[in-house]
Amino acid sequence: MGQYLPLVAIGVLAALFGFVNVFMSRMLNPPRPYPAQESPYESGIVPQRDTPERFPVRFYLIAMIFVVFDIEVVFLYPFATVFRELSLFGIVAIVIFAAAVFESFVYLLSKGALDWGPLRVEKASEVVDPGRTSTSTIRKVGLDGRTTEVA
Repeated sequence: MGQYLPLVAIGVLAALFGFVNVFMSRMLNPPRPYPAQESPYESGIVPQRDTPERFPVRFYLIAMIFVVFDIEVVFLYPFATVFRELSLFGIVAIVIFAAAVFESFVYLLSKGALDWGPLRVEKASEVVDPGRTSTSTIRKVGLDGRTTEVA
């Protein structure tokens, strides 16, 4: 147990150092926020409009592709250094792994992760008559054509 005492002492000192720093920061400079501190600020420009809507899913799909191929490289490098010692087992394992990575890549491509061109325009459905317009389908609300009978 005595061999762990220095490790425990360093852990206690690190925690104490963190707590003392936070405490002294609050004591020497208490938080007094004012409107300029709480307003959104980016690159020296005060926003003139509300924040835009959420990011499109494409950004997250690109991040997923990056992570998937990062993980592939992390696992392929050690395999490449010792592939002769692994023999058939190593080759089968890496083929299964590469197939899983390729499958995820194909999935992301099918979801349009790399389609950065103009948005695809959906083909108009044959169920909806192309002759319908807002003037032919929206009825003006008013007293025209209504009877004034009261029941």
